[in-house]
Amino acid sequence: MSGRWMVLGAVGLLAAGYLLYGRFLARRLGVDPSRPTPAHTRYDGVDYVPARHWLVLFGHHFSSICAAGPIVGPALAVAYWGALPSLVWILAGGILMGAVADFSSLVVAVRHGGVSIAEVAARVVGRRARTLFALFILISLVLVLAVFSVLTAGTFVSAPEIVIPSWGILPAAVWTGLLLHRRGEPSLKRLVAVTVLGLGFLGALMEIGRLLPLRLPVAGPVPAEAVWVALLLLYCTVASIVPVQYLLQPRDYLSSYVLFATIGLGVAGAVWTDPALTAEPYRAFRPPDWPLAGPLWPMMFVTIACGAISGFHSIVSSGTTCKQLPSEAYACRIGYGAMLVESLVAVVVVVSVGAGLTAARHAELLRSPGGAIQAFGEGYGALTAWLFGGYGAAFAIMALNFFILTTLDTATRLARYLLEELTGWRSRLGSTLVVVCATAALALTGHWRAIWPAFGASNQLVGALALLVTSCWLLQRGRGTLPTAIPSALMLATTVGAFVWQVSRSLLAADPDTGAWRPDWLMGGIGIVLVALAVSVLLEAWRAVRAPRVSASEPA
Repeated sequence: MSGRWMVLGAVGLLAAGYLLYGRFLARRLGVDPSRPTPAHTRYDGVDYVPARHWLVLFGHHFSSICAAGPIVGPALAVAYWGALPSLVWILAGGILMGAVADFSSLVVAVRHGGVSIAEVAARVVGRRARTLFALFILISLVLVLAVFSVLTAGTFVSAPEIVIPSWGILPAAVWTGLLLHRRGEPSLKRLVAVTVLGLGFLGALMEIGRLLPLRLPVAGPVPAEAVWVALLLLYCTVASIVPVQYLLQPRDYLSSYVLFATIGLGVAGAVWTDPALTAEPYRAFRPPDWPLAGPLWPMMFVTIACGAISGFHSIVSSGTTCKQLPSEAYACRIGYGAMLVESLVAVVVVVSVGAGLTAARHAELLRSPGGAIQAFGEGYGALTAWLFGGYGAAFAIMALNFFILTTLDTATRLARYLLEELTGWRSRLGSTLVVVCATAALALTGHWRAIWPAFGASNQLVGALALLVTSCWLLQRGRGTLPTAIPSALMLATTVGAFVWQVSRSLLAADPDTGAWRPDWLMGGIGIVLVALAVSVLLEAWRAVRAPRVSASEPA
């Protein structure tokens, strides 16, 4: 199988999906550019702020949703089940499920004043569904923050050349935000000039970082990773309360160009070198050499989450993005289009590990400490050696670090929004500190490792429930629900199936040395609780749609 035609075929399908299905969904959702958005009607100068250009918001949204998920998931799935099922799921899931969930969550949140998808559930399904949904999302966000802060701290220690560009982008972002939000609407000429200057500064930082790698001088018993985690959480605290237009939005916008360059060069590398696929197109329904991977269904469909469908994306769409959308005219290109670009990232990963590495080397790297990230970096380096020489792997890992950092600050802000909606507490600093302290407790004690295995399925469950909420919203307004209801039903069945497999494996676990029964009650209990959550929300939705109606207080 040709890597060139895999990439070109994927680009063609994703483009067709946007032009055909994306526009069809825009009509079904009733997108109306003449409607004022919450960024204008609820403007507060901190959270509700219209982006100065749709490209700025696209950059923020894409940088926020595209973290380590579309890298790690496909890299694992190719080794477990093969390249072909991974590629098919990425393309079909991205076009028909993931982009639908992101786009519909954005539109529904905008129509309800820029509130979270959990708050929309309260108005469409019921208060009980909102509480269950919001608590689950809040716990998931804290877990994401803990894991990604530990992962980022580890990259700062292992790759000190990325420290200076990772932190140096902050003053560049503030400067960019100030220039873009000067008095008056910015012209395209000003946007281009500011962008070029900001990217030039970022390029200089990357070169300085390569020449002067920064290692944190830590003395005493506190490891360097712990110090970096503390500094990252301090940054997240500040980023959560600073007006969005002066740090979060421009930082993610500048970072997005690094990510776009990574994708573009990966695609160009695959087209230019046309590598032959060394990975098996299809391996096995249950790979014998990877016993913990599980069966292809349902486990492949939750292993590849970001890149196909991710509940975290729905949280971003109905969290930060809906509060900055300047016009519904841009909802499709941001909500639907950004997800398809992330699907392209996942396709580049499939080609990188499936054609840039031998199958034996891929398996060896997955079993090494660097795992899937190192496998992607080495495979990407092979695809781009014609341009970077031996620097391709380092460039890929640095770009991945930008992915993760942008998710960290956005996730903190999203968790603050949810906590404020749940409790009615309006202290931005107080809410943020609660989130950050909970994150620190998980990250610095290592307790996140005990519950992280359940994240893949739980993330997909959030996506399924978000689609369920938007289906109820469409049904109550007399609009067809098949584009959202079918993906919701399929993903509910898949996530419940994944939890059943994880629960059975956890409760039937045996000691590897003695063979004695040693069940993992924590993981088994988490799986049971999450399945109960899904069933509870589903029952609430069923009660809500039995008598569809539009409340006078709800927007159409």
